[in-house]
Amino acid sequence: MQINPQEYAEASRYESLIKSYPGRPQYILAIMQDLQKQYNYLPRLALTMISSHVGVPVSKIYAMASFYKAFSLTPKGRFVFRVCDGTACHIKGSETLLDQLYQHLGIKAGQTTEDGQFSLETVNCLGACALAPVVVVNGKVYGKVKPGDLEEIIRECGGQCHVS
Repeated sequence: MQINPQEYAEASRYESLIKSYPGRPQYILAIMQDLQKQYNYLPRLALTMISSHVGVPVSKIYAMASFYKAFSLTPKGRFVFRVCDGTACHIKGSETLLDQLYQHLGIKAGQTTEDGQFSLETVNCLGACALAPVVVVNGKVYGKVKPGDLEEIIRECGGQCHVS
């Protein structure tokens, strides 16, 4: 397994977080949740370290990490835009919002900007149909979003709007 040299610098931070939990398998999800919260993804080296700490094969750790949608195995941007594409949001224009975000951020769903500031995702349903169309940025819900609202939302995040 190829390890990013930058990850080695983080190894002691991973270890500190991982070892704050007892070395038992029932703590795997809690450890992964803390890592996801801290780093916005699950670094490969950290998953290997979890495997060692709890005595479970790394393949099972990866299986858990890839099973749960809450976890990401690739780095996410500092600001993660989640656009609902459920039925109500789709009918009310979520596809237009995705197109606008592509224009402003220069990325499509599933991608992260080169500067690591923004990621764009679609979700099947956010359960806020009365607010359709809905965009969630790092847990903050924006309802009844119009394409013209997106520049302001991006600015709130400290980003500069640009057309790629």
